Amino acid sequence: MKPRKIIIAPDSFKGILSAQQVADVIADEVVSAFPDCDIVKIPIADGGDGSVDTIIATLGGQIHYANVISPDDRLIASYFGITTDGLAILEMAQSSGIMKQDGLNPMTSSTYGFGQLIIAALDLGARDFILCIGGSATTDGGCGMASALGVRFSDSSGKSFVPCGATLIDISQFDVSGIDERIRDSKFTVLCDVDNPLFGENGAAHVYGPQKGANPNQVITLDNGLRHLGTKLFEHFGKDYANLPGAGAAGGLGVGCIVFLDAKLKRGSDAILKLCRFEDHLVGADAVITGEGKLDSQSFQGKVLSGTMSYAGDVPIVSICGVCECDDEVLRRHKLTVFETSEGISVEESMNNPKKYLTIAAQKAMAALAKE
Repeated sequence: MKPRKIIIAPDSFKGILSAQQVADVIADEVVSAFPDCDIVKIPIADGGDGSVDTIIATLGGQIHYANVISPDDRLIASYFGITTDGLAILEMAQSSGIMKQDGLNPMTSSTYGFGQLIIAALDLGARDFILCIGGSATTDGGCGMASALGVRFSDSSGKSFVPCGATLIDISQFDVSGIDERIRDSKFTVLCDVDNPLFGENGAAHVYGPQKGANPNQVITLDNGLRHLGTKLFEHFGKDYANLPGAGAAGGLGVGCIVFLDAKLKRGSDAILKLCRFEDHLVGADAVITGEGKLDSQSFQGKVLSGTMSYAGDVPIVSICGVCECDDEVLRRHKLTVFETSEGISVEESMNNPKKYLTIAAQKAMAALAKE
């Protein structure tokens, strides 16, 4: 087969290559094998790290910088994007992410800096927001973000404070009347790929707290704090927000965005595919090439691969991945052709020379397409 049109829509190889870099390497091999082929590059993210760069690269726009408070209370440089159409793209990982702190601080980490990032975008005139909330360091229910936006939290003595995971239990009252008035004039869409409730054995603290450094006793403290927050939200608004799907995303930032921003939560990869008009680009396509660092069972559950498959219909899909942990029967069932960058070598070697082995895997994929 001589393909006339190929869509290249990979995720990043987390911590190794960005989605844009992966797309560029694969595109070079498509050009080499099929010089007349129409190539559409749509680097994709799922609402985690890299989402800002991916969306701005695809839709066009500008990166803006701001100094914000880190999860561990330091002043750090952060950034966000605004597309040419005025859509603000913010990653909480760039302000309140686990990589934005010195060490792990599960009890005291705060989303305050993420609220500051929202303010910075509002100051530039943004009123339509995509909030990407993967990669958090925090378990504060979004109260830090809300504090930065003007919500006042107070303890039983009436003293104002900015709640963190360890002090959620101290919330006696909160007052939303001082929230930045521009919030009410704005639209917020939150991208996340988890459905966890706010608290309980499937909640933010029990499921994700250990990844953020919390020991078993700290997990219990964090969970009790989130449970208390859920009670206070119910008392104030008369609605059970705590059990909404995604309320526990990003240490409870999901519920914070729902309550204080009136945000809508959406699956990350699916929303970005729609944003990038992936379905429109499929018209006339002979193949879709996607990719990710590790292809496993989760790849078919709300990740970039599952999103592309849901749109692709009869268009063949090729996945170029670092390593594949799915057996041949699963791949056949999903009609998925896979090429691994680690084929014949160790995973460590493929990660040490990612572009080299991605190029080799892409060449093998092109040879396979040529034979069809």
